[in-house]
Amino acid sequence: MEVPRLFVVKKDGRREQYSRDKILAGLRKACEKRPISESRMEAVAADLERELFARGESEVASSLVGEKLMEALRSLDPVAYIRFASVYRSFRDIESFREELAQL
Repeated sequence: MEVPRLFVVKKDGRREQYSRDKILAGLRKACEKRPISESRMEAVAADLERELFARGESEVASSLVGEKLMEALRSLDPVAYIRFASVYRSFRDIESFREELAQL
């Protein structure tokens, strides 16, 4: 059985093949030194992957991938969420960072 290919479309229009390894690397970085098991991060990646492939599309925007990961991290661990969000959202200044914290 052939696995369908999925491409992630970056903000600048570039396309790259979806990579679970890249998703896990981002999760590991955000969850570093947090009480989150590798199996839990694997489950988050698997859930995301299932959701993306279930859409039945060959391309997905990187912004959707990032938002879905932030949703998962928000419920998993607030510190990991803020770490991921700070890189993903590229906070402009301390005030935008405070606003994100206030929403938690």
